[in-house]
Amino acid sequence: MKWLTSIFQFFFSLYALVVFVALMLLLFPLFLLAALGGNIKGGNAIMRLCRFWGDCWLFLVGIQHRVSEENRPDPRKAYIFVGNHISYIDAAFIITSVRQPFRALGAAEYGRYPIFGYIYRLVVICVHRKDPNSRAQSVETLRSYLRLGISVLIYPEGSFNMGSTALSNFYNGAFRLAIETQTPIKPLLFLDGYDRMHYRSLFTVNPGRSRAIFLEAVPVDGYTLDDLAALKQKVYEMMESQLLQRKASWVKS
Repeated sequence: MKWLTSIFQFFFSLYALVVFVALMLLLFPLFLLAALGGNIKGGNAIMRLCRFWGDCWLFLVGIQHRVSEENRPDPRKAYIFVGNHISYIDAAFIITSVRQPFRALGAAEYGRYPIFGYIYRLVVICVHRKDPNSRAQSVETLRSYLRLGISVLIYPEGSFNMGSTALSNFYNGAFRLAIETQTPIKPLLFLDGYDRMHYRSLFTVNPGRSRAIFLEAVPVDGYTLDDLAALKQKVYEMMESQLLQRKASWVKS
């Protein structure tokens, strides 16, 4: 029986990949048009197209993505969104959960793929993690968007959490940026990414429910870099507590 499940999952994942690519190709002329609007207006238009793409794809692959009404962000404010990271499918969940202009920090290597890479580079601040100059430039780019009132999104874990704990250790970047720009942090949790697509492979897509929840914003008014460790720990504990309380399926301890 297990082999039947594996076969179904493979072909379902193949279907999901075909739908993903088909939607991308259908929308690609609109992405090219939107790109003519420049980094701000054009970038925001591209984000809306990505949101439509994500909404359609999740619907067509049978993933019922729902965002809790509690603690929704104020679309008139800029935040540093921080989310847990468990799967490639988080990208679809993020773009369909955050319904306001934002830019995400992401690994530069994903920008190498044909067509998808072009779209990726339009909406993601690409960073080569091992290059100090690239990291510094990406932080300055994030600052420039925050100054314009556009939110940013950073995975504080850096990469997939492939352990059995609620979260991996956090890096300092998001919290340093929050303090230096005096921008509130808005945690965002995805509770079902592990079940909808396992981090081991793109060919593990499963239909079913997907839940996203925003936590209360964490203001940083008056914080200095001396408070960085305490701020990071506070946000970590907030997110960990909710993942444990809501019984995230990858947590084994």
